[in-house]
Amino acid sequence: MKSYKKIILSLPEYLLVAAVLFYWMSAGLVVNYIAIGLITALVLQMIFKNKVVGIAIPLLLILTCLYMLLALISEFSEFPSFNSEAKTLLFVGLGYFLTTMLVSVIMIYKYAVLPTKRTHS
Repeated sequence: MKSYKKIILSLPEYLLVAAVLFYWMSAGLVVNYIAIGLITALVLQMIFKNKVVGIAIPLLLILTCLYMLLALISEFSEFPSFNSEAKTLLFVGLGYFLTTMLVSVIMIYKYAVLPTKRTHS
């Protein structure tokens, strides 16, 4: 059981890097400063494991996902009927944003709730 918990708690940063890479590729911009900044912050977080940054990054991502969920609902409401395009928009969008929010919550739990292990030399 502990090995599953350890695996789940080690995944958030990697999954969030994948989500940011997906956002960067889908935006169609070669130089996307938001994506570059988020990836840089996540990679530095994986290296240094700062508690404050480990809480700030997922909070920023959760707020962004909530905003984008509103945009998704707005775009979905423009469809006159629930056709295959509306279904694709809804399921892919909800899947992407809810998964990103879930992984962000796991990362917040990892840095805010769990005790940090300090090494003394």
